[in-house]
Amino acid sequence: MSTERAIVHMDLDTFFVSCERLLDNRLIGKPVLIGGTSDRGVVAACSYETRMFGVHSAMPMRMAKQLCPEAIILRGNSGTYTKFSKMVTDIVKENVPLYEKTSIDEFYIDLTGMDTFFGSHQLASELRQNIIKNTGLPISFGLSINKTVSKIATGEAKPNNEIKIDKGLEKPFLSPLSVKKIPMVGEVTYRTLCDLGIKKIKTVQEMPLEMMAKVLGKNGIAIWRKSQGIDPSPVLQYQERKSISTERTFEKDTTDVVKLEGIIAAMTENLTYQLRRGNKLTACVTFKIRYSDFQTYTLQKKIPYSAADHKIIPLVKELYKKLYQRRLLVRLIGVKFSHLVEGGHQIDLFDDHEKTINLTQAMDKMRERYGDRAVMRAVGMQAKSISRGNPFNGEPPPLLAHRRR
Repeated sequence: MSTERAIVHMDLDTFFVSCERLLDNRLIGKPVLIGGTSDRGVVAACSYETRMFGVHSAMPMRMAKQLCPEAIILRGNSGTYTKFSKMVTDIVKENVPLYEKTSIDEFYIDLTGMDTFFGSHQLASELRQNIIKNTGLPISFGLSINKTVSKIATGEAKPNNEIKIDKGLEKPFLSPLSVKKIPMVGEVTYRTLCDLGIKKIKTVQEMPLEMMAKVLGKNGIAIWRKSQGIDPSPVLQYQERKSISTERTFEKDTTDVVKLEGIIAAMTENLTYQLRRGNKLTACVTFKIRYSDFQTYTLQKKIPYSAADHKIIPLVKELYKKLYQRRLLVRLIGVKFSHLVEGGHQIDLFDDHEKTINLTQAMDKMRERYGDRAVMRAVGMQAKSISRGNPFNGEPPPLLAHRRR
């Protein structure tokens, strides 16, 4: 059996935008921005059509609108993205021996040894076509002997394509690319390297390891190794996350108690729905509040395993009332569920009523068909008018790993 590593990096192209285009084909070919719709919001994802104007993720929405005034701006729907991501994950899980899910739209797959039976490149190509056929989502991949080269190769393969880098060709492949392509080279490190006249990976490849270590310390050593195509890090078996959370930052700091309680109810209701859809239960609830002076406080409470709105919403409000100081303006509030386990809602024979159970199931069916915000409690309607940004505002979509596109 071959001992040569075969590592695939797969990445769904402009994932949030692609999901929205599947739901509305009028968006195909149009410049699309997804994220906070107010001027204080940020871009969570953008289509290729907007990038030619200089737009990128994490950019303030106000700036993005100035650069690309014709862009169609969507708030986005975390439930939709969660659903599509799960579809892709299920296909990957069924077809490969070992995979690592590093974000909502990104996977590493270890196909080492598969050449003996099938062919790593052929298997990866067929898996990609399987995903495209069954989900309608564009996806790209890179295949090489390690994670770093494969991830960079995926970037070069986009949009909606694939690249294989044969063993021994890692350095020639990397050589002409920008050092910014190397994972772990952020803006600060990139500027430092540019100040030294280092803009291409080729320059790093030709530098002595000692010099990189002197300039950037341990990071310099890691960057030098990656530039040589050296990366022994393993693909780690994917594990479900153990918590989900959501935060809301107000467009204007507030002391409006009615609105605060409304948005708390809406946030909690959304998270409990995500629990039920993911067949999860939580045993710990945490509430977070940040005031206008940026002082931040959290309080948590352990509870019997549950995913029921009518049980958890009162608990979150109880934590809020313990933390809230009425004389201070509130900037941000957040809710987190942790200690998650597999399992459906356990009916409490003493507290649950058939009417409550039927109502919850009916609401969930409506959300599943028409989206997360298709139906909500009246008290939660206040939430829509005072929050900004992505509904998960810096947090990963529930039950999935994190990546800001």
